[in-house]
Parts: sequence; C-alpha cells; structure tokens
Amino acid sequence: MKIIKSAISGTLESSDLLVKIEPNHGLEIVINSDVNKQFGQQIRLVVEETLNRLNITDGLIIIDDKGALDCVIKARVQSAVLRATEAAINWSQIL
Repeated sequence: MKIIKSAISGTLESSDLLVKIEPNHGLEIVINSDVNKQFGQQIRLVVEETLNRLNITDGLIIIDDKGALDCVIKARVQSAVLRATEAAINWSQIL
C-alpha cells in the first residue's frame, strides 16, 4: 500500500495513542511517549511489524502515546494507514 494523503487515528486519552501519517520518501517513525524509557522499543516494534504486514515502505508516522497496549497500537496504526491509502482492504491480511 502507498500513503497518498495525511490521516490520523486515535485520541490523546489515557491508555490510547494518536497516530498521524503523511506521505514521505522513505519510512520515518517518530514516537512521543510518557513511558518511552520503559516501553519505547516495544512500541516501535509493534508499529514496525504492523507497517510491514501492511507493506508500507514510505511514510512519516508520528505516534503520540498515552500508555496504550500493543493491541491498541496495532489497531490505531492499521486504521490510520487505511485512511491514508485508497487501496482495497484485504481483511484477511489485516486480521
């Protein structure tokens, strides 16, 4: 899938995160989190795995985390990517 427009998903509520995606040459991931020292590496791993699964190789991904669980991170990244692309959704790939 290719990122063709800006999109956001999520909130800044506790236990959630806000994902912003914009078109970019190359893949750049920026993570802002109150728990970055403890869980920053795990958050990055979940984001990278989700993007790999969706075959995203270009885009600027900005994460504002407020203590979200891995399943929430994955869901928010998926929904932001789907909003930023116009590709047909293959639900078996997503689930």
